[in-house]
Amino acid sequence: MQILPNVSYVADASGKRAVQRCDFLAHPPFSDTPDGLFRSYLSPAYTATVKQVREWMEEAGMHCRIDAAGNLIGRYEGITPNAPALLIGSHLDSVKNAGKYDGTLGVILGIEAVASFHAQQKRFPFAIEVIGFGDEEGSRFPVSMLTSRAVAGSLGKLPDVQDAQGTSIQQALQESGLDAARYLEAAYKPSRVLAYFEAHIEQGPVLESTHHAVGLVTSIAAQYRFKVTMKGMAGHAGTLPMHLRQDALAAAAEAISCIEKIAQSGPDDLVATVGHMTVKPGAPNIVPGWVEFSIDVRAGTESVRNKAAETLTNALQEISQKRGVKMELALQHDLSATPCSPQLSNILATSIQTVTGQPAYALVSGAGHDAMIMAALTPVCMLFIRCEKGISHNPAEAVRDQDVETALRVMCDFIQNIPSEKAA
Repeated sequence: MQILPNVSYVADASGKRAVQRCDFLAHPPFSDTPDGLFRSYLSPAYTATVKQVREWMEEAGMHCRIDAAGNLIGRYEGITPNAPALLIGSHLDSVKNAGKYDGTLGVILGIEAVASFHAQQKRFPFAIEVIGFGDEEGSRFPVSMLTSRAVAGSLGKLPDVQDAQGTSIQQALQESGLDAARYLEAAYKPSRVLAYFEAHIEQGPVLESTHHAVGLVTSIAAQYRFKVTMKGMAGHAGTLPMHLRQDALAAAAEAISCIEKIAQSGPDDLVATVGHMTVKPGAPNIVPGWVEFSIDVRAGTESVRNKAAETLTNALQEISQKRGVKMELALQHDLSATPCSPQLSNILATSIQTVTGQPAYALVSGAGHDAMIMAALTPVCMLFIRCEKGISHNPAEAVRDQDVETALRVMCDFIQNIPSEKAA
């Protein structure tokens, strides 16, 4: 076993050791880049990470395998061999210039929980399987949550895609010793799964602002993503009077302000974002004649999301007509809300109160997670962990050792209290 550099190594299962292990995995050979963490699916850094995490799983008393999609799976057998399994998972891949804890912390916490039970020689009527998913972020191939879709049995077929260097996913699988033709064999049979649990940093500032170490996720937000195109008339910036302009950028600017106001006037779980814009011709002395921008709308329920989308669509049409520009709006992305299992969430809420002495703080996840895919296979629930200033997808991503210890204790209590029958 490798010893973590520059720290006093913690030998026993704990939140502190989980943080140390995530810190250890943030540097080469576990990163594809020497400066800043980047771990892409099936890359050399991913392979090295799987090897190291596998060692930790085996030390914790698990038998390990790599499935047909390249996911790492460690199984801690139950009292009865071959019993259905509680799945605990998150992802091992990362975005470019990533933080240390997004995804990886959830996998490592699963290992720490099993290590604690193994040290006590404690087994359950069900097995526990810890899964390190290979691709959640979609940072190598232009498709996200590919490997959890394979496990959930919802992939359908392996997409024919290439990375930025022109390597096909089939070739990448072959280079990793995997057979693309067998990819869908990663799917679990529903009868072999009890439930799915995922611990994850919040990736937002709510828990910090409300002074909670952990939070209960009630659902993963419904999401719409639109592409909006506004077409006006380009013209000379000096000779075209203001009242005669068909300025596509001015129309887009008013639209963006309106989108913000619509989101601000809705429920707390409603958010709307314009994150990308292209302006043409793009010269300082030309009135813009063409603008394209994105709109991302998310809410805890489809009804809130849909109402907001309808309101902003009508508002953008009015702005376009008033300003004499043509508008095209195309729906590019449609994800339904994923409610967490009420039964599992009630048990998790009780565990949070048992460990913290406070009622569980409930919140909606605005970000997508593997849990939303796994819900097609089995009931799911999620635990959020406070992160500093809500920063994520950023090297400044940070957690507190004590918060992670709290999360681990909640997990262990939760595991010991879930029913051996499949949850609702």
